[in-house]
Amino acid sequence: MPYPTRRAVLGGLAAGLAAPALAGPQTIRFAYQRSSTLLTILKTNGTLEQRLGAKGFGVSWHLFNSVIEPMNAGSTDFHADVADAVPIFTQAAGAPLTFYAKEDPSPSAEAIIVHADSPIRTIADLKGKTVGFQRGSGCHFILTAALRRAGLTPADIRPAHLNAPDGAAAFERRSLDAWVIWDPFLAIAQAKSPVRVIADATGYSSYNRYYTVQTAFAQARPDVVGVVFDALAEAGRWVKGNPQPAAALLAPLWGDVPVSIVETVNARRSYAVKPVLREGLGEQQVIADTFYEAGLIPRRIDATAVPLWHPEARG
Repeated sequence: MPYPTRRAVLGGLAAGLAAPALAGPQTIRFAYQRSSTLLTILKTNGTLEQRLGAKGFGVSWHLFNSVIEPMNAGSTDFHADVADAVPIFTQAAGAPLTFYAKEDPSPSAEAIIVHADSPIRTIADLKGKTVGFQRGSGCHFILTAALRRAGLTPADIRPAHLNAPDGAAAFERRSLDAWVIWDPFLAIAQAKSPVRVIADATGYSSYNRYYTVQTAFAQARPDVVGVVFDALAEAGRWVKGNPQPAAALLAPLWGDVPVSIVETVNARRSYAVKPVLREGLGEQQVIADTFYEAGLIPRRIDATAVPLWHPEARG
């Protein structure tokens, strides 16, 4: 039941960052990560190659684990889908990104976990403990918000900033007292050994996943954005309507994890792809304000003031 290897992840990151400003005059670059279920399905099925090929475009794929750097750098045209907290960091950095799609809430798909025999039973028990999480992730916000509600601050814990594969290894060897993580890593950890969920995102975050594209690309080719949006929405409906075939397809792509784990992951995710509405970004503002007050971003931002693509803009 292996986790994705650090070598594979870093290799994908290096390849993506080394890519030229445009991989070819007619090539559209897509980023994805291990939790990018719908993009992974489109990649495997060749859906975008077929549909964008009809418009004269080629497609290249770039695997990333640490997604903020390529989003800030504009290393690809379409970026990996990310949890709600990630765009706060990219907005604070001034990255020119347009939101073109989101998935409906899936709050049980990320959680704060400990080993089942741990004495830690509440968020308050995390005081003075080593807690692993990926900086800038949705889990980073969940931890920050949970600590705040328990009367603690990030200074009250010993943070271990680890990407998901490294966090998995550290949690397995018990170098961490607690780990804040998302699916599929959450489901894998739950299957590998007995764990206890201290809290999931419920009550802290809806765990919406956002899809972003370089703003200049969205302005130049809104029709292409529409093709990608439609393909994502179709893939989401297929996963929810065909849970067993979807799990069988994804299991080897996630490192030969058991199909049952993939089914658990897919059951917890909504995969309901919708346009992003400005009036629906209020929770993003809460995350932004929380991060600013915790000193995680350098300035206050208006999280609702982001460029949005809408289906009627496809032309």
